[in-house]
Amino acid sequence: MAVPDPVPESEAESEAAPAPWRGEVPRYLRIASALRDDLARHALAPGSRLPSERSLAQRYHVNRQTVRSALQLLREERLVVTDRRGTFAAAGPPDAGPPVARPVAPAVSRPAFPGGSRAAEALVRASLGWEPPPSALAPRLQLTPGEPTLVHRHTVLAPHGPALQRAVSWFSRQALDEIPQLARYRRVRQPVHQPDLRLLYHWMHQAGLRATHRESVRVPPGAPGTAAGGAARLSVHRVVSDQHGHVLEVTDIDFSAQEAAWTYEYSL
Repeated sequence: MAVPDPVPESEAESEAAPAPWRGEVPRYLRIASALRDDLARHALAPGSRLPSERSLAQRYHVNRQTVRSALQLLREERLVVTDRRGTFAAAGPPDAGPPVARPVAPAVSRPAFPGGSRAAEALVRASLGWEPPPSALAPRLQLTPGEPTLVHRHTVLAPHGPALQRAVSWFSRQALDEIPQLARYRRVRQPVHQPDLRLLYHWMHQAGLRATHRESVRVPPGAPGTAAGGAARLSVHRVVSDQHGHVLEVTDIDFSAQEAAWTYEYSL
């Protein structure tokens, strides 16, 4: 999916606003896209120094942390390098040609939220909203019965439209208190479409949280099997907790076993 160019100055919202520009693409992704285009067009020549974080923050009407997040994505894509002198366009080998623009994606070594790197790179429909969780989940999320919280809904689509994977994630009070990138949505009550939370687990690490993933995989009751001519289905129930045992996120993922694979990745 192409990332729109940054909005003109007259349309840019203040950085204090918790929602992404126009409720679509987060600011840091738009800045990364604009800089990536400059690199691809050689407007920033290989080896040249990028403008300072302060200059970029003024150009895009954001704070410096937003600029840092954009630059981090470009570093992960190996399009820029940073040392004590500043950030530079990656030079690359002499015959490499101009840098190639790539879609924004987490580093390979980082699990992508919510359904792994394959789901993160596929055609998806996603939204963020505020809803009360199921009553059985409220105590685990440190919520009172009926209290709404941030919920993320994510569907992976096949090329011709059928849903291959559906996921719903509920965030706890602790997660909203500890993770700044989630806390910015506290004041948003209208649904945010196509939010990008792929770096959620990286954000947890940045916030000093040592996340523990506990996942249960099962065949849902009544799921059709391949012997009967239907598509087999699996469901994954994930609970992510911090180093103190506080639940940060509860996610349920349901997918077609014929169309997807589930890979476990642990960091000790």
